[in-house]
Order: sequence, then C-alpha cells, then structure tokens
Amino acid sequence: MMTSTAVRLKVGLFGIGLDVYWEQFEELKPRLLAYVQQVHDRLEAHDIDIVNLGLIDTVDKAIDAGHRFRQADVDLIFLYVTTYALSATVLPVVRRAKVPVIVLNLSPEAAIDYTYFNNLGSRREMTGEWLAYCAACPVPELANVFRRAGIQFYQITGLLDADDPCWREVADWIAAAKVAHIMAHNRLGVMGTYYSGMLDIYTDLTLQLATFGGHIEHLEVDELSALRKEVTHEQISSRVADLRSAFDVQSDCSGDELARAARTSVALDMLVAKHKLGALAYYYKGSGIPENEDTMSSIILGSTYLTANGIPVAGEYEVKNAQAMKILDSFGVGGSFTEYYAMDFEDDVVLMGHDGPGHFRIAAGKIKVKPLQVYHGKVGQGLSVEMSVKHGPVTLLSVVEGDSGKLVLLVAEAASEPGPILEIGNTNSRYRFPIGARRFVESWNSHGPAHHCAVGTGHMASKIEKLGKLLELETIKVC
Repeated sequence: MMTSTAVRLKVGLFGIGLDVYWEQFEELKPRLLAYVQQVHDRLEAHDIDIVNLGLIDTVDKAIDAGHRFRQADVDLIFLYVTTYALSATVLPVVRRAKVPVIVLNLSPEAAIDYTYFNNLGSRREMTGEWLAYCAACPVPELANVFRRAGIQFYQITGLLDADDPCWREVADWIAAAKVAHIMAHNRLGVMGTYYSGMLDIYTDLTLQLATFGGHIEHLEVDELSALRKEVTHEQISSRVADLRSAFDVQSDCSGDELARAARTSVALDMLVAKHKLGALAYYYKGSGIPENEDTMSSIILGSTYLTANGIPVAGEYEVKNAQAMKILDSFGVGGSFTEYYAMDFEDDVVLMGHDGPGHFRIAAGKIKVKPLQVYHGKVGQGLSVEMSVKHGPVTLLSVVEGDSGKLVLLVAEAASEPGPILEIGNTNSRYRFPIGARRFVESWNSHGPAHHCAVGTGHMASKIEKLGKLLELETIKVC
C-alpha cells in the first residue's frame, strides 16, 4: 500500500582537505578522493540518494557546497574528515545546509606502519604519508566551531574497513534519519474524538506537527460510513478471503460478522487512499446513529489489517501513540498498541496488551479472531483480535507530552516471553524487564507517559536515541 511516506532519504557527503597540500604532496589528493569514494559506496548500500561533493578544500568551494546541499534538499550530512582542514572551509557548508551533521573520523588503517613510514626516502614523503592518517587532527577544531555556531553535530570514530564496528553506528544513523524523513512526510488521520475523560491522551496537535513534521488530516466518521455503502459484494468476498488467510478466524465467528468487518476494512482502505494517510488515530461512540455504530463496531479487523501493512492505527484517538507506532513501524519492527493489563509478581513479568488493532506481522503465530458480546468500555459488539508479540527482545516506546512544552521519547527494552495470557479476545503479552517488574513500572510511570505505549520487536533504543537527537528531542531510556 503506497502512501505519502514513500519518499527516499537524501544524504549529503563531503570530504575535507587543505588545498596547499596538493602541490606539496602530489599523491595525497587522489588518495583522499579514493577514501571519500569508499565512504560513498558504503552509504549507497543503504538504499539512499547521495549528493557527493568530493573534497572541499577552500572557502569558495565551501560556500558553493552549502548552496548545493541546500538546493538538493539533503536531510543529513556526513562530513568525512580525510586529513587536516581549516574550519573556515567547513562552517559555510553546514551553516547554509541547516541539517544535522555526522562527523566521520575514519582512519584508513588501524595503525601506521611505523617501519615502512620511517624508512621512506624523504621527510617530505613521510609528511605526505602522515597527512593521509591524520583525520583526528581537525575534529576538535570543528567541534569548537560547531558548538559556538549552534550547529547540531555528532561524531563517529573508527576505520574505513567495512568490518569496523563504526559502520553499524553509521547504519543506525541512516535508519534513524530515514524514520525522521518518513515522519516529516507522514499524513496522520484523526477520526472522531477523544475518549471522554482520558486526560492523559489529549495532545497539542500543533506541537506534534512542529516536532515530527507531516500533516494531520481531520476526518469524519460519516465519511467512512458513506464509503462502506460503495463497497461491492465482490470486494467483501475478496476481503473475507484475505482476512481468513491473514488471521486464525475462530469457528464461533459468524459469516455475517466477518462480512461486516470486511466491508469496513475495504472502506478503510478507500479512506486511506483518498487522504494519502500513513497512520490513523480514531475513536467514536456512534451511539444514536445506527450507521456510524455499525461502522465503528466493525473496525477492528480492518484497522489491524492496515496496521500490518504500514498504516498504524491507534484506538481511543491516541495521537501520541499513533506517532510512536509509526516510528516503530518505520524502523521495520512493528508498532502495536499496548498498555498495562496486569502484573504477575510470581513470575516477575508485566502483562501488557490492548483491545482493538494489533500488528499481526509481529505476532507469535496467527492472530486469533474472536467474537465479543461487548467491547469493554465502548459501544457495540463484534469481532476482535487476540495475539501475543513474538517471543524475544522487544522495545516499548511512548511519545510523552509533559509540562516542558516539548515532546519526549520514553523507551524501555524488554523480552516477550511465553506463558499464560488472558484469552479475552485482545492483544496480550508477557514482558520481562532487566530491572524487574516493580522497578520498571515505577520508573516508567515517573516520567508521566500516557497509559498507552507502542511495542515493537528487537532492541531499538540505540536507533530511537539517534532519532531523538536528529529531532532535537530528549530520549529517556528506562532500561
């Protein structure tokens, strides 16, 4: 399913040097350009667009490079420090570009071959050889100027060798930049209204847009109900087949209920396509208007289907959690709606889950579809989904709106474990935290999150922390 978020990341790359070196050491510049090309090739493997300006070695080139990066609309710059260079040839580039800068302090080898070096024919040759290894030399100068100029920068220190651990850090920065880019182009739909009385989930929509970018489209439930009328019997039959393939539909689910859910699912797809949505937050009682109640009481399967196909859907109009789900989904690790369900003090785990949409691509086995005679706390009855998140490492993420006037990313790493769950037709998993269940809930709660959060597979704190830096957001890691 294509949405407005399908836009490629564009990264700027340039190396730096000092032009007076080239006449003095004629083999140095070609060597450094080859190093820049090695970095280019490694970055290109991450399926991104690269604007490579080669070696910037004069102030005039630096001024021009700043314009070129800005005109190219790069999202992030990798500054490869190949040798000593004047900070005056760097500041104009990044000041004009106005995007975060990753300083690559990369040596061509783990160490200089001292015997070879000291046996070179002249001190001129020796100096030229040394300059190919002195990437670390100007980094303090650059850091000083960047700090004084208020320019956001981060450092990666290591080797050009592809097996060096620094390239994993480069990959994490690119992954985080891709997510920031997706969020900046995301269209979040908000349909209905808040669940009355849940004060913690109310949020400043302008703050959300100012922080993450993108667009928020306000939608009417009436529009979804109208779209349901356009759905054909053929579309319903086809979607029923899709749902039976994707889910483990229990034998006590009636054909009528499955068809009702399929109709709403197709209508949701139509709504998403019409408004180019990349995520959705919804809640609506629908009481007093039979068509709207029919729509909202049959929305869970379609919302789950969307969530697993790159359009995270959050119930209870939880906009902050729709953002958290989109972040995790953009990292490729899911992003399912969850909250505390209960604590198991005997096993020292926290049971967490939620009614409504789940993310079946991170489920342990097929999601079960079960009929519910009542949606607890909500109007109507119908089909619901029951799942546990895949067993193994997981990450919880909450977008927190506190009293600082800024958003905060709250993160915890844990493990999803096998064991008994509450088989009530909702998502539900058992999570073990390295600091224990008691300490986790107290520490997590102390930062004032909403009672909802998102969960994804894998340990993602390092990437989320880098995303926070790119967005200039505080990231708090509980464990």
